[in-house]
Amino acid sequence: MKILLTGAAGFIGMTTTLRLLARGDDVVGLDNLNDYYDVRLKQDRLARLQPHERFRFVKMDVADRSGIEKLFADEGFDRVIHLAAQAGVRYSLVNPHAYVDSNVVGFMNILEGCRHARVQHLVYASSSSVYGGNTKMPFSEHDSVDHPVSMYAATKKANELMAHTYSHLFGLPTTGLRFFTVYGPWGRPDMALFLFTKAILEGRAIDVFNHGRMQRDFTYVDDIAEGVIRVLDRAAVPDPAYRAETADPATSNAPYRIFNIGNHDPVPLLDFIGCIEEALGRQAEKNLLPLQDGDVPATYADVDALKDWVGFAPATDIRTGIQRFVAWYRDYYGV
Repeated sequence: MKILLTGAAGFIGMTTTLRLLARGDDVVGLDNLNDYYDVRLKQDRLARLQPHERFRFVKMDVADRSGIEKLFADEGFDRVIHLAAQAGVRYSLVNPHAYVDSNVVGFMNILEGCRHARVQHLVYASSSSVYGGNTKMPFSEHDSVDHPVSMYAATKKANELMAHTYSHLFGLPTTGLRFFTVYGPWGRPDMALFLFTKAILEGRAIDVFNHGRMQRDFTYVDDIAEGVIRVLDRAAVPDPAYRAETADPATSNAPYRIFNIGNHDPVPLLDFIGCIEEALGRQAEKNLLPLQDGDVPATYADVDALKDWVGFAPATDIRTGIQRFVAWYRDYYGV
């Protein structure tokens, strides 16, 4: 197949692209290489992809309407994996316009491209952050997600609504994946694992929010990539059991699906830090701080629907995943 993958220089994008290439797909990877975090890391991820003859990189912003229109018109993509987005919950408090430009306008352009090119299936990244103020655990796709607590979360909920509209109006098969705290080698420098590892190695204290009373359903990046590709290979279809009077948010009478993809195993933040300390052979000095605006105390994924749909659920344990990250970090930065 010929696949467009947006956000190819990203953490999940690179890992997923490598798997697609390994199985023989042609991949056009798109990224704008913005400076939200270290561009060199993005370029080094790309350097792992560019030797593959089936890979071609296009530097472009998904918010570039005419550029995206031309790309779809010229290329004839079979399927699309849309991972490009302005990431980060806390940055959305500082620069909310960046989230509208990339996550809403950019997604609109991708939807239009898929519609006019008659793409077989669009798989796109949503986020566990859409659960916002929900307190019922584990988080289920069948529950309402109408109370976001960050602009990032609001844009991801908007993506799900926009996708449903295109599935309903134009019969475009769309599947949204709500990622739960993805981590692993080549990860983002603004994420806790990266920040904690760097600080501990440099002998600096780490900031531990909500006084350490946090839980996250950490999900290893290879598991995420496997799930994305399995979902890509099974296009969304109308749910014959869907009933408008009960209106299950995860399905529809249109070719539309929403799935959680998480480890179904929430880890207390202090245990997470303990795994980092073990992998590094060093103790962390901790600054215990209140919960940050836009953050939630816990995430926990119900993954039964994904397991039923594609026979897969993430399973990499946190200790193994962190050891792999630390080994990569020490090698990449020479520390």
